Amino acid sequence: MTAVILAGLISLTGANLEFDKQKIGDTVYEACSIFDVDKDGNLDIVSGEYWHAGPSFTQAHKICDITKERDYYDDFADYPMDVNGDGYLDIVTGAWFGKKVTWRENPKGKKVEWTNHDVETIGNIEKIAFWDIDDDGTIDIVPNTPNGPQRIFKFTPGPVPKFTSHEINPKKTGHGLGFGDINGDGRGDLIVHDGWFEGPKNPWEGEWKFHAEFQLYGGSSVPILTHDVNDDGLLDIIVGAGHDYGLGWWKQQIVGEKRVFVKHDIETKRSQFHDMALDDIDNDGEMELITGKRYYAHSGGDPGAEEPVGLYYYEINKGDFERIDIDYGPAETASGTGIYLWIRDINGDGWKDILAAGKEGMYLFSNKGK
Repeated sequence: MTAVILAGLISLTGANLEFDKQKIGDTVYEACSIFDVDKDGNLDIVSGEYWHAGPSFTQAHKICDITKERDYYDDFADYPMDVNGDGYLDIVTGAWFGKKVTWRENPKGKKVEWTNHDVETIGNIEKIAFWDIDDDGTIDIVPNTPNGPQRIFKFTPGPVPKFTSHEINPKKTGHGLGFGDINGDGRGDLIVHDGWFEGPKNPWEGEWKFHAEFQLYGGSSVPILTHDVNDDGLLDIIVGAGHDYGLGWWKQQIVGEKRVFVKHDIETKRSQFHDMALDDIDNDGEMELITGKRYYAHSGGDPGAEEPVGLYYYEINKGDFERIDIDYGPAETASGTGIYLWIRDINGDGWKDILAAGKEGMYLFSNKGK
């Protein structure tokens, strides 16, 4: 891979996709998102205490103050949802130290600070995931709470929004959370590091039966991904070690009447795969795995913490994963993935771009195609 500086951008070129790399200020928050904050027709960048106005992203506007604990900002999601139904996207977030689910009210795009509304105190939140749990077309709120039981929140937008919390099982969740139809019954299941909860017909009232059918990494990524890796009709699991070395996939097999999962390593010498996503970023009609290293995930206490950071995508190739480095190097100049990367075509050119925020800074990787 070679790097060419182009008018303040760094062009990363190689045999695969080409990206322009732009540092979006010196922010060190670990969550981010892309949406049109002020409804001016331009997509904006949101991360932590600020939103950056598109299309240049050079002007930052204050959202609110966020508590800082050591080298962490207590902001473990910046997910856009129109919570109060006024036509403007708000932000739903969660806190590890504050232990709360909160939403920040968009002041209809005005350049003033946003109002915070606490939803519920539920314990340490590693990250909030957002999935349509009951398949009704509305995204639900699913916090990963490692030290407590798994909850799901039914969200009903409106001037007085409603958040209905449901504890699916008293079992402690642990670090790591995923969603997908493991058993092929047409209903979504929740995946944790040591098994999966079977989604009932009514996810808000029915029993979520636990199946201890595998043991993933102890500090599994958030999310844990589900994907039919080898095209055999069975949903497999892709997961990273969020606080150690390792990235792998667990192949689902049916042996007689028993379901078993067989581990296959993807990476063994890179660490802190805390966040990941599946998306088609090379426009070939197939999903790629996008992930990287979370820099100083545990303030430098994790294995490999001082090694280079990086942002990567993988061609899946039916289980023969091929890594392509988008960025790789020291944290002073290169990007990892923090706890929440965002993938979206930000400039409308038909190629999906990648926004990566972390303690090493926030970078936009504009996808230029092949």
